[in-house]
Amino acid sequence: MQKDYGWKSTKPPCSCSFVAPCVLKVLKRLDVEKVLDVGCGNGALCGMLQDAGFDVAGTDADRNGCALAREAYPRIAFYEVGVYDPPDPVLGNPPKEFDCVVSTEVVEHLFSPRHLPQFASKVLRPNGYLVLSTPYHGYFKNLALSVLNHWDQHHTVLWEGGHIKFWSTKTLTQLLEQNGFKVTHFYGVGRFPYLWKSMILVAQKMP
Repeated sequence: MQKDYGWKSTKPPCSCSFVAPCVLKVLKRLDVEKVLDVGCGNGALCGMLQDAGFDVAGTDADRNGCALAREAYPRIAFYEVGVYDPPDPVLGNPPKEFDCVVSTEVVEHLFSPRHLPQFASKVLRPNGYLVLSTPYHGYFKNLALSVLNHWDQHHTVLWEGGHIKFWSTKTLTQLLEQNGFKVTHFYGVGRFPYLWKSMILVAQKMP
């Protein structure tokens, strides 16, 4: 994942409109308090989580994103740390643990995606949760993209810092289970069932 994603403002990304409401509902159902947003970008989701009453912090490798986030949300701690980095600055001394790690629309940008659940595992308390979103891919959506000849648009190679991995429910579950998590819930968000824009998987850290 490149370190300069191109953040220019604190405006929420378009995915926030359909991902964030579901994430908030999930976190309330899980009854968690301390939440870490991994790949927080410009901090927009962290701001929403803070407004909803969660004790939230954010991490991102993007210096410009973190600077915008700190300016917009001065009461939230933001760390210039990516999933390929040691989480020591986030954990602090004495080390602290989070109830839940949230990572929205990040894993599709990673050359080595296993680092995301591994990073999450290091900062989570025992039996803590990982809530992960990424663009959805399944049979009917893939078929629709083929029929409408939208693959070039969908898989555009001209987007700097764009998507380099394309996940199905099966492959994302495999990634999480291979790295010490058990998937407990799936949610499709945005658009119509089976043509969802994104999916959200909830996974629990295994002992």
